Amino acid sequence: MSSLSRALKPSSIAVIGGGAWCASVIEQARKFGFQGDIWPVHPKAGQIAGERAFASLEALPAAPDIAFIGINRHATIETVAVLASMGAGGAICFASGFTEARAEDDQGADLQVKLVQAACDMPILGPNCYGFINGLDRAAVWPDQHGMRPVDRGVAILTQSSNIAINMTMQRRALPLAFMLTSGNQAQTHQADIASALLDDDRITAIGVHIEGFGDLRKWEALAQKAQDRNVPIVALKVGRSAHAQAATISHTASLAGGDAGAQAFLDRLGIARLGDIPSFLECLKLLHVTGRLDGNGLGSISCSGGEASLAADMAEGRDLHFPPLSQAQKAGLRDALGPMVALANPLDYHTYIWRDTQAMTRAWTAMMCPEQALTMAILDYPHTDATDWECATQAALNCVAQTGRPFAVTATLPELLPEDVAQRLLDGGVVPFAGLHEALAAIEAAARPQTVNVEPVLLPSDTVADHVLTEAEAKKALADFGVRVPQSVVVPPELAEQASADLTGPFAVKGVGLAHKSEHAAVRLEVHANAIAETAEDIGTEQILIEEMAVGGVAELLVGVTRDPAHGFVLTLGAGGVLTEILRDTVSLLIPSSRDAVKEALGKLNCTPLLAGYRGKPAAKIEAILDAVDAVQAYVIANASHVSEVEINPLICTPDGAVAVDALIRKASL
Repeated sequence: MSSLSRALKPSSIAVIGGGAWCASVIEQARKFGFQGDIWPVHPKAGQIAGERAFASLEALPAAPDIAFIGINRHATIETVAVLASMGAGGAICFASGFTEARAEDDQGADLQVKLVQAACDMPILGPNCYGFINGLDRAAVWPDQHGMRPVDRGVAILTQSSNIAINMTMQRRALPLAFMLTSGNQAQTHQADIASALLDDDRITAIGVHIEGFGDLRKWEALAQKAQDRNVPIVALKVGRSAHAQAATISHTASLAGGDAGAQAFLDRLGIARLGDIPSFLECLKLLHVTGRLDGNGLGSISCSGGEASLAADMAEGRDLHFPPLSQAQKAGLRDALGPMVALANPLDYHTYIWRDTQAMTRAWTAMMCPEQALTMAILDYPHTDATDWECATQAALNCVAQTGRPFAVTATLPELLPEDVAQRLLDGGVVPFAGLHEALAAIEAAARPQTVNVEPVLLPSDTVADHVLTEAEAKKALADFGVRVPQSVVVPPELAEQASADLTGPFAVKGVGLAHKSEHAAVRLEVHANAIAETAEDIGTEQILIEEMAVGGVAELLVGVTRDPAHGFVLTLGAGGVLTEILRDTVSLLIPSSRDAVKEALGKLNCTPLLAGYRGKPAAKIEAILDAVDAVQAYVIANASHVSEVEINPLICTPDGAVAVDALIRKASL
């Protein structure tokens, strides 16, 4: 057994400190049914919370499997060193005042470094965390109340936030929580390390991770691969969608990608579905516990109200879900069960003709189920006044799973209208009890995503200062060396513009050199003919003028951009290009490196994709040429990863014969 596994499945717990928090740890452990040894450590107390206290760590009968350290931050460091030297399995560092407090106390970061050094190879959770509750082995090392119960199998949740963890343990949705663990500052033991250790326990059916920051990307990549190999789904509640604090930038790409694009691209790459709120996160874990990942995104909906049928259809709009039309076999089975008065469709309003007839409801609902529907759900809201009349529906749902073996759910439109005892009974019978229609649809969408991991490691970013911006001509030359097609051009002073353009084929694009956003300075002139070159160059007024041959025959304009994201690698953004890029905001992001297949799939998600395919009789763009250009940009970034910060082509003119970069930008560190 590894040290981490030993710590998470303890047979002995040391509790260090004499305050109320430490007494609570002992009380919570015994209340939860922990049968192992609990050893309070305090220099003066003879007993704490009914357990005999030891004056020092050295006085303990043996090295503990896990220690809860409930003393101040300075003493915590000393205690961790002693525990490590005596061979303890691990420690929970409850104290705060480390890196999370550096805005108020500049000692915090230094203390956290010392804490990690003191731990050596002994796993530590925190600092600034509550610990964990192991519902499988009845081991709670936790200083506060919680709502967990012992279970034989269930889901594990990992979070940095102890308060969010407490709240999630209090859920009353019949979600079987096998493990709740907080990691605080993650000074040493990473969330991905913990999740990886939990994957070795076949009693854990799914893992949910509340992520504030990824940290070591390589650990997450290894975790995702292991989870795929073990066929245990992982879902994430990742915060940070609204974060816009980023360095000043000169590219469109960075403002379009925002602070969250890299995080989403990384989760996509790992095959980890993302939920946007805690209720949906919990409902998705519940679904995964009962059914595992779904085998598609087809959904069947059953309700006895046309309003609910319409509501389900409307709320699914915009999600990656669809309602397959009914087959002839489904229609025949439904007609037999419902009679001639019901209009047959998916979503289905079966009316109330068969209400209270459990067998007829079972026949109708099983007839609705089919392989094209990865999951079928019956919308049922149980009245809190008297739900006995809903027994027919509960039993019908249980019958559906028993008779077909296919995924089936009962969904309450309002979370509070699914009683916990009914939800537990449904879950025990293999029916997914969804508390909330919004939450159900979010959970189904997430569970329908395939768990396909991109095994190629992401390109890690450097921390060099990108203080140099290449001119457009320099950027194009740099990208052309890696295979990007660019127009023929020259850069000259305005007075030499007419003479220099003689060797080029017009019409021309004439641009000012040295301006970050040339169009905002009226420094981009298009369709300039040879007889107007001199006047145009003089009017632009910059010291140098770029003159290039116009790209013709374009059917679409794309943006191809890369930004260095310190937390996630290099974010590759593809989108609708041109002067309206930031207005259209039609983009998709991946991480470098990405395969041609992944890039092609990403292009297909853009709203402007019909232009590439040939819109309203116009010819299609040459997709292979676009992919060549993206490959070339990636190759440039990979070769220059130690110092490049931003690369952008905007626009890439896409024609039936090729793809030409008519504007380019590169920001990098000075060499």
